[in-house]
Amino acid sequence: MKYSGWPDPGELVVGKIDEIEDFGVFVDLEEYEDKRGLIHISEVASGWIKNVRDHVREGQIVVCKVLEVDESHEQIDLSLKDVNDHQRSEKIQQWKNEQKADNWMDLAFEDLDDERYGPVANELIAAHGSLYEGFKQAAIHGEEELQTTDLSDEELEAIVETARENVSVPYVNVTGYVDLENPSPTGVDGIREALEAAGGNGEVPEEVDLEVSYVGAPEYRIEVQAPNYKTAEDQLEASADRAIAAIEDQGGEGDYHRERRTDDE
Repeated sequence: MKYSGWPDPGELVVGKIDEIEDFGVFVDLEEYEDKRGLIHISEVASGWIKNVRDHVREGQIVVCKVLEVDESHEQIDLSLKDVNDHQRSEKIQQWKNEQKADNWMDLAFEDLDDERYGPVANELIAAHGSLYEGFKQAAIHGEEELQTTDLSDEELEAIVETARENVSVPYVNVTGYVDLENPSPTGVDGIREALEAAGGNGEVPEEVDLEVSYVGAPEYRIEVQAPNYKTAEDQLEASADRAIAAIEDQGGEGDYHRERRTDDE
């Protein structure tokens, strides 16, 4: 996806060096449609420069800082020397992530034409700051993370499904709740056994972090952190099932739900 507008002064942009002259370097901006900038020789590197080609080459991908933008003359002044190594690395990674997200859009919407692509992408960008971050949040939290957008249910479903198949995240967190009531003679001891069962009794996979905590009688919170969404959801449901089975063995009752109960429910 390329932006149709203009970059802002101070912004970091990714570009490909198109032409090298004695006075400077022309750069095609990779993130903007039909936009080209100039790095004056004084902005290529610090200190005196004898030959520009000693510092850059045609076809090279570079990260530049936007110094000035003159839309009336279609001129963008750039600086290469004002970008440090950390900024360069971070910006390149961000750019690569957006390219990935652009490909995910094609996977999610095979028949999405240019006229519709923009509005869908812009909804994700408006909600999360970038296309990549929109897909990442969809992979971690599902459709609920995109409820503030104007996307249709079909579009939300396509985005979440594609995100969960393609986005690699360091871990995901999911939360559920279980209500446990035990009117039988085992009382509190029976509930304690059910909570121990919910915790897995030491049988939870090493890569999964599962915690059970008290919310307010008869409600208990189950929190799961796992490497991927499917594992997290499976472990959450398994934990709730163990708790309910254990409390029913004691003569009590259990109920699993994803949202916390309110006092008037």
